[in-house]
Amino acid sequence: MNAIADVRFLSQAQAQFDQLKTRFEPEYGVYWATMAPRPRPCFNPQLLLELRSFIDNIVDTGGRIRHDGAEHTINYAVLASQAQGAFNLGGDLALFRSAILNRDREQLNRYAKMCVDDLYPWNRNFDLPITTISLVQGNALGGGFEAALASTVVIAEESARMGFPEVLFNLFPGMGAYSFLQRKVGRRITEELITSGNTYTAKQLYDMGVVDVVTPDGTGDAAVYGYVRKHFKAGNGRRAFERVRRDFEAVTRDELEHVTAIWVDAAMKLTERDLKMMDRLVRAQGKHEAAEATGQIAETARPPELKLAVGGND
Repeated sequence: MNAIADVRFLSQAQAQFDQLKTRFEPEYGVYWATMAPRPRPCFNPQLLLELRSFIDNIVDTGGRIRHDGAEHTINYAVLASQAQGAFNLGGDLALFRSAILNRDREQLNRYAKMCVDDLYPWNRNFDLPITTISLVQGNALGGGFEAALASTVVIAEESARMGFPEVLFNLFPGMGAYSFLQRKVGRRITEELITSGNTYTAKQLYDMGVVDVVTPDGTGDAAVYGYVRKHFKAGNGRRAFERVRRDFEAVTRDELEHVTAIWVDAAMKLTERDLKMMDRLVRAQGKHEAAEATGQIAETARPPELKLAVGGND
């Protein structure tokens, strides 16, 4: 009797979310996950759950998708954002503040685990021959910067600004920043980026080796396809090389979870003064959302006391 293989394919009809917009473009096998978080452009629990579902769908089907009645291979997974002026402004600070005030360590642990559940397989390229790409348009701060760094390739528009503001409220980025950066650019640059509290331009980060492609504003999508077209013919070799790199410079789940445990311990020690600064950053996230709704995104969307110094010279 002939054996029939049970092959599963992801249908785009299965991948409809509330805070995540997906699309598949079959010419090069590019599968987009575009973040649309509400009410603030941050990683709230619902967005984290939807990202996990997006990732699980890719893993469970072995990177196959049914599109317009045909079956395709996913070659590239792209993380982007539809929020004007922001890729992502980081962790859910309102949740953090509430958990700390209520001494709810378990809530912080659950949130950290959700982050690791997303970032670890994404950084591993799902353990499939798929290249992950982050397209940064606008600000990527804190956890937003960490999410961008989880990808194999980081493409940023010229006006993008990235950094880790956690030091302003006496904390550190605990969801992968050190692990991802240290593998990519080494200890010295990693420590500068994490401990300075500065934001950096896309060009500065390109010069450091953090960003892989810088493109003029408004050309981010085109830059993604430019990268894909450039490397598509040698895609098999490139993805095999990416597998070697992720295996021999592996960021392990145990490592990420160990760092998040340190992060939770540190968060539980924050003082009233630290939480007041966190409040200001929560308001800054909210003001960004309000500015986006009226089409008025600008540097002034953040309160003056929260403007971070830009590292180095443009």
